[in-house]
Amino acid sequence: MSTIQTVSIPNLAWEIAADILFPPNFDSKKKYPAVVSAHPIGSCKEQTSGNIYGKAIAEEGFVVVAFDASFQGASGGLPRFIENPEFRVSDFRFVVDYLQTLPYVDPNAIGVLGICGGGGYAINAAMTDYRFKCCVGITPVNFGRLSREAFGNYDPASALEGMAKQRTLEVQGGERLVNNLLPPSVEDAKKVTSDIDVVEATEYYKTSRGQAPNGCTRGLYSFNSAALAWDAFNHAEVLLTKPFMAVIGDKPGGFGAYRDAQEIYGRAGTKEKQIVVLPGVSHYMLYDKPEATKPALEQVLPFLKKHLVESR
Repeated sequence: MSTIQTVSIPNLAWEIAADILFPPNFDSKKKYPAVVSAHPIGSCKEQTSGNIYGKAIAEEGFVVVAFDASFQGASGGLPRFIENPEFRVSDFRFVVDYLQTLPYVDPNAIGVLGICGGGGYAINAAMTDYRFKCCVGITPVNFGRLSREAFGNYDPASALEGMAKQRTLEVQGGERLVNNLLPPSVEDAKKVTSDIDVVEATEYYKTSRGQAPNGCTRGLYSFNSAALAWDAFNHAEVLLTKPFMAVIGDKPGGFGAYRDAQEIYGRAGTKEKQIVVLPGVSHYMLYDKPEATKPALEQVLPFLKKHLVESR
């Protein structure tokens, strides 16, 4: 079993909360390959990025860092509940900075993995920080595309007008508007939608299945405007040169991971790219369901070993 150490990682003017997961029989005098693991939107490091993928990867001989996004979870930054892609991708750079200071980490053998929106951010981080030698997106979502479409009611200009008015109201002393990203219960979700992603997300985050104290599933509306002009895959044809893998299920839902994974697979400039489509699997099954995570890890672990261990 891997052991865990909680650390604080310096960021611009606050600190990132992170868990370091160590491999079995860890020896601080040795050099280990490392993987940075990023949680989904509205999630935290104690959920799928740490307790499922982080744990499994560490048990195979890697040092894993699962971290909370700035303004979220146990990480610092005010105001709370900001979901800004620019900060989210910047977080990866500070985490990899930190890894460079650890004597037991091989600085030339660091990979990155993310789930859902964290997968889109991980891909973008791998495009712009070449200290990451490979990248894995587990059911990856392009949060910019999602913000312009479903999250912006397919009317991004009107959404931006609303955000502008709300931010002005808040800076003038009004109460901050923090939106709940999901219905309060599975029953409520089924009343308002038949979309598999919304219903299964509610089951994961709002029940004992995946609930965690810092898994907030909330977003500060007025600070979301940056997301609408952002594209996780911008310049991927030129900049995504590192080995890349996307893992998705073949049951698409409204958050669009199936579509996004196909897009980045097609656009990625690297010749070392793979897309794994698991039959009978949905987006949220890949968070924690063994019938989905087991076959996913059967592909992910050899990929990480090839590019971070065998290539050393």
